[in-house]
Amino acid sequence: MKKIISLLLCLAFVVLLFAGCGAKETKGRVYYLNFKPEQDSAWQALANEYTKQTGVEVKVVTASQGTYEQTLLAEIDKTEAPTLFQINGPVGLEAWKDYAMDLSGSAVYNELISDDFALKDGNKVYGVAYVYETYGLITNKKLLEKAGYEIDDINSFNDLKRIAEDITKRKAELGFSAFTSSSLASSSSWRFSGHLANIPLFYEFADREVVGQPTALEGTYLKNFKALWDLYINNATIEPNTITSEQNDAASEFKNGMAVFYQNGTWEYDNIKSIGEDNIGFLPIFAGVNDREQGLCSGTENYWAVNNEASNQDKIATLDFLKWVVTSEEGTTALAKDMGFTAPFKKAKEVDNKLADIADDYIEDGKYSVVWLFTTTPNVDVWRSDLVDALAAYSAGSGKWDAVEKAFVDGWETQYKASKQ
Repeated sequence: MKKIISLLLCLAFVVLLFAGCGAKETKGRVYYLNFKPEQDSAWQALANEYTKQTGVEVKVVTASQGTYEQTLLAEIDKTEAPTLFQINGPVGLEAWKDYAMDLSGSAVYNELISDDFALKDGNKVYGVAYVYETYGLITNKKLLEKAGYEIDDINSFNDLKRIAEDITKRKAELGFSAFTSSSLASSSSWRFSGHLANIPLFYEFADREVVGQPTALEGTYLKNFKALWDLYINNATIEPNTITSEQNDAASEFKNGMAVFYQNGTWEYDNIKSIGEDNIGFLPIFAGVNDREQGLCSGTENYWAVNNEASNQDKIATLDFLKWVVTSEEGTTALAKDMGFTAPFKKAKEVDNKLADIADDYIEDGKYSVVWLFTTTPNVDVWRSDLVDALAAYSAGSGKWDAVEKAFVDGWETQYKASKQ
């Protein structure tokens, strides 16, 4: 009898031991493949803080500028693939939907201030926007005044052209240029193949009442695109024929008082605020179309997606991390103060960003925003690369504008067809 009791006690101990092991919670991990190099240090600090508080490993890897899609392709099928990645919009969703978890009912989705910031397909939510941004012509008002003008003097493309060309005529006397360099190096070319190219896309889409991604473009407003590009490169800190070889840093040029106008966005505020908040202006990229009514270019191409192929523990860990980022004091402070994000979440903090404040003023004044439509570009890396090559040749004098139009219009149709194969 004693042996039986002893045996039963041993069996009970074994059962309890295994039950205890089974009940022990296995923590998942978070691997965030970050799209924005300028926010890398802030994400690393935030990840470390979360790990310190929770014990959950959070790894942040930041793709180099212009290489995100290639990096994601290389990482997504690895054993320890990213659990959190970025989709850039409807076109990106089409490419990555199979890897994206339905976020309907998740805490991070429920924290959005509007469904306008959700990337959906039917009733399923595959992405959640984490920042709303604006770009235009960042302006040094102090330099503009030295040239004899005020920011209120510029209300159209013709105003901008007249003043820029006058500054160029007096460049030696004034000691600065109208525009920063329009470098077509990989670290800078997206400002033109994406952001500037959005201007003719926006107006053509509006005319044709396009919804989604068109199969082809007509190029109706490429003459406006050319006028802007010519204005940029002929009134800049560098000569047009050096645009392919010069690796100038436009932000440094602007900060150092070398130019009045710098095409960039709200995310650049921390990098240029040293010129003095009172000296910062923000102008629309006037294209000669409804200039008096036009505002700045606002939108997002930044949607968080959770890897549907990750383990359940990693999915839970990633969703918990996102909830903490958008609701906690540490997370909301980092998004607003360290990263400068205007985040579309209920608990988001106000950003200390003069450019964002000016963007709000345009909306309050009734100006329409130029919506971001470059997110609809098919095979975006290839299309932009071909456009950059054509722009570079044209600017250097070795190519014609016809090649730019061909890359823009014919290239769109070619890449659309290729993306459907």
